[in-house]
Amino acid sequence: MKKIIIVFAIIIANFTIEAQVKTPQSSPKSTIMQTVGLTDVEINYSRPSARGRAVFGNLIPFGKVWRTGANENSTISFSDDVVIDGKTLKKGKYALYTIPKIESWEIIFYSTTDNWGNPEEWKEENVALRATVKPETLSKNVETFTIGISGLDNNFAFLEIYWENSYAALKFEVPTQKKATANIEKALAGPTAGDYFSAAQFLYQSNGDNAKALVYTNKALDMSTEKPFWYSRLKSLIQAKLGDKKGAIETAKLSLAAAEAAKNQDYVKMNKESIAEWSKN
Repeated sequence: MKKIIIVFAIIIANFTIEAQVKTPQSSPKSTIMQTVGLTDVEINYSRPSARGRAVFGNLIPFGKVWRTGANENSTISFSDDVVIDGKTLKKGKYALYTIPKIESWEIIFYSTTDNWGNPEEWKEENVALRATVKPETLSKNVETFTIGISGLDNNFAFLEIYWENSYAALKFEVPTQKKATANIEKALAGPTAGDYFSAAQFLYQSNGDNAKALVYTNKALDMSTEKPFWYSRLKSLIQAKLGDKKGAIETAKLSLAAAEAAKNQDYVKMNKESIAEWSKN
């Protein structure tokens, strides 16, 4: 009986190995990651090939919604809001659909991305943005469907679609000037209260320069109108570590009062325990 079980297990194992044989996909997947200005753009899609077939007007009917690739949704994501034809497309991930026509193409950004091909039910409320572009005829045939991002500028780029002898390009604008200006103003304005707190916390937790950590914590508190109880809590710990138990107790009492007002029982408990410990000496 034991031998029969072993033989049966070997047969199953061999079948499992055979079942895992991999073959090339007829429409292999592709991922494009491109930074335009300061905006990250990512495209995921599958790439069918013509293989001797007439594509547009035949394999892909004119005037019909096309999945713009093969298999599951082709998707595009933007890390910032972008502007297309004067309209704002909110940052996020979209399914990419098109309606190819002889004289024009509609390019559609669809908010649901979990369809296999076209949605079972097309919902216009899921259309985040539509844009129309004029296609061009290529002098050279493109065998495999291709999506790309080209014509890079700090403030814009072009979403490009190629297949057979057709080419369509859609310009999208990115908020580089707005983001760069905000970054510059933030840098020139100097560190924030949160920056000073994070620096102090790192120095304290890593057994660094606690005298400097105390300076940073004081700056964080000075810059904060609300005086967060976790700021005061950190300051009290640093003071205690520097040997200033009296100062640590006074600061812990401030943190305790703020924590009680905020009804944060964890910090209430920690502060009471610390005050009791530091009061022993």
